[in-house]
Amino acid sequence: MNTIKALGTLLLIAGALGLAYGGFSYTRTTHEARVGPFAMTMQDRQTVPIPIWAGLAGVVVGGALLLIPAGKAPRAGG
Repeated sequence: MNTIKALGTLLLIAGALGLAYGGFSYTRTTHEARVGPFAMTMQDRQTVPIPIWAGLAGVVVGGALLLIPAGKAPRAGG
């Protein structure tokens, strides 16, 4: 599998996941306090939304890259 096909597959999968889930969440440590032998950590859960247009663009561009015939892909600089 060449690089164009791998990139197309990656974009197609990422776009489909973006459309299916609509975003992703992660946990971030924000504050830490130590008083003697006691320690306390605060964690915030952050959510990053993925716009619908970004998911659609990933699916369309990924699908287009997969449809390019092998050997016909444009080359940079020539």
